[in-house]
Amino acid sequence: MAEKKPTVVVDNVHIVYRIHGAGSKDNSPLGAMRRIVSRKKSPTVREVHAVKGVSFTAYEGEAIGLIGSNGSGKSTLLRAVAGVIPSTRGAIYTQGQPSLLGVNAALMNDLSGERNVVLGCLAMGMDREEVKRRTPEIIEFSGINERGDFSSLPMRTYSSGMSARLRFSIAAAKQHEVLLIDEALATGDAKFRKRSEDRVRELRASAGTVFLVSHSLSSVRDTCERSIWLESGVIRMDGPTEEVLTAYEEFTGAK
Repeated sequence: MAEKKPTVVVDNVHIVYRIHGAGSKDNSPLGAMRRIVSRKKSPTVREVHAVKGVSFTAYEGEAIGLIGSNGSGKSTLLRAVAGVIPSTRGAIYTQGQPSLLGVNAALMNDLSGERNVVLGCLAMGMDREEVKRRTPEIIEFSGINERGDFSSLPMRTYSSGMSARLRFSIAAAKQHEVLLIDEALATGDAKFRKRSEDRVRELRASAGTVFLVSHSLSSVRDTCERSIWLESGVIRMDGPTEEVLTAYEEFTGAK
């Protein structure tokens, strides 16, 4: 059996946010502008150490759940893997360009859902003929037309759940080497969740690597065979999903 190839290597990564003006009496944009114009230094700078020395390796064909309480660093780490934010220390190596759901194909509120599908697919590198062929199936997959012709309406008329489903449907229409999903599988009804989980399995079967950040432990259980538990920016546990989730549920008192 051939050895699986690594697709993401995270090596001792630290991410520190610097918040200027923390504790200032005037934290408004106008106050910040006054300090810039007058060249006064921000009275205080607060540092938030969001990710602390995280290391792991992901392999082709894996679906990895990222779990942890609010503020544990899950979404921050996901954005660092995508290259959206830089690491303060350490390094991240990836196979190809990871696709962060909702960033690579950002939706425009004043355009219709169908138009957003077209633009999103073009942004992912599909040619116009493929986009024309795939658009109806992407809209059907999202389920946004189940209660009317919403695909012809502006995105600003959509609920947050509809927008998330359409965003996932666009991103999942392409084969990705590394796909990063933040909470999208928690939206929608049971039918959409089942379609989404099946699509993640298809991506894995074709050697893709999928990361899923979710507060829905059932989605992680159904989708991921490996999970990483982050707490206060540190990896508390990394291993088979059932073992990690059992430990996490005992820690949080969910069981």
